[in-house]
Amino acid sequence: MPLGTLDRSPPPFFKQGPSALSKLMFFSALSLFLMVADTRFRITQPVRAVLATALYPVQWLALQPVRAIRGGGEYFTTLSQAQLTREEAGRKLALQSMRAGQVEQLTQENNRLRKLLGLREQLSTPVMAAEVLYDAADPYTRKVIIDKGMAQGVDLGSPVLDESGVLGQVTRVHPLVSEVTLLVDRDLAIPVLNVRTGARSVAYGDPAVSGSGLELRFMGSNSDVQQGDLLTTSGVDGVYPAGLPVARISRIERRAESAFAKIYCTPQALVTGARHVMVVKPGTGLIPPRPEADSPEAAPKKKEKGAAK
Repeated sequence: MPLGTLDRSPPPFFKQGPSALSKLMFFSALSLFLMVADTRFRITQPVRAVLATALYPVQWLALQPVRAIRGGGEYFTTLSQAQLTREEAGRKLALQSMRAGQVEQLTQENNRLRKLLGLREQLSTPVMAAEVLYDAADPYTRKVIIDKGMAQGVDLGSPVLDESGVLGQVTRVHPLVSEVTLLVDRDLAIPVLNVRTGARSVAYGDPAVSGSGLELRFMGSNSDVQQGDLLTTSGVDGVYPAGLPVARISRIERRAESAFAKIYCTPQALVTGARHVMVVKPGTGLIPPRPEADSPEAAPKKKEKGAAK
């Protein structure tokens, strides 16, 4: 039989529908559509909440060997390290006792001054203890997952602290867990106050600074900042309570060709290894609302009264 007469097309049994290129183009377009829709309209947020709730028991079981190994390592701590820790704790306790006496006296004086000036009493801020479970899977962000969520009353935007200062902010809440964006993430900014000078500014996360740091941007080259200055929360945003330690200025670069100085800061909180944290209720619902602006109709009336006089 001549070769030209053979049917070279595959039999119907091997036909698999659309071509591979068509499938690639369809699923690429579908993935782009889903990414844009999720970014703009957050259509997958309920799905993420359901998946986070369903996978929580699996995550809990996977963490048990890690917790067991960590507990075993802590149990076999050497005696010399324990003695050093005890001595250091004794020194810190003595220092804190001295400061506690000073703080009590200053608090009494502050309360008297507030009453004399008729100022509003400082709002009490409720807090909640939580534990860091693990780091987020995204390698391009600095986020951690804590073991408290909607069921425990965690609110979106709540500040998160450790024993040394501000650690970050809750940026996503699931039923049983929450996602915390750390202070050094490039997408996070926090209003701060220089304790020495009283100047307010904004600190931006900059992971490129020694692995985990902050940067004070848009500060003039002649700004009164010094290495070692303590930065605390200013409270002007209504989210972070005022007076919480944030960072210390570690390096200042002033250049003649630039009008702004590059100011690098080191966080006070342990952003690379925090385990136990506190979730603070955001102050947005506790501060009084902004007064309403005068309506356009009220302005001509005021002018008419002035003309009549």
